[in-house]
Amino acid sequence: QVQLVESGGGLVQAGDSLRLSCAASGRTFSRYAMGWFRQAPGNEREFVAAMSWSGGTVYYADSVKGRFTISRDNAKNTVSLQMNSLKFEDTAVYYCAAAAIFGASRYQNDYNYWGQGTQVTVSS
Repeated sequence: QVQLVESGGGLVQAGDSLRLSCAASGRTFSRYAMGWFRQAPGNEREFVAAMSWSGGTVYYADSVKGRFTISRDNAKNTVSLQMNSLKFEDTAVYYCAAAAIFGASRYQNDYNYWGQGTQVTVSS
């Protein structure tokens, strides 16, 4: 069982940076691939970034590539999402998720555990 708690969301202006963190409970955190997803009002939840348990495999959505960076610290049971050059269209609730898989995944159905989400609002 893994419990996930996101933090770091807030209201920022376009062009600003924000760092989201996700704290995981459970002794087997290092065995899980981790991902970030987001859901904007009226839209379906979409993939943002994912990282394998070792950090050796990383995926990004095209819309955030070059601006967002996912990282993890298995010793601290945390995964982070550094978001730079934020745009209005990045406004959404951001969720972290854990998947008991080998490698990393862009697909929500691969993820077993989800956090409650943290709101990111970017003003234009």
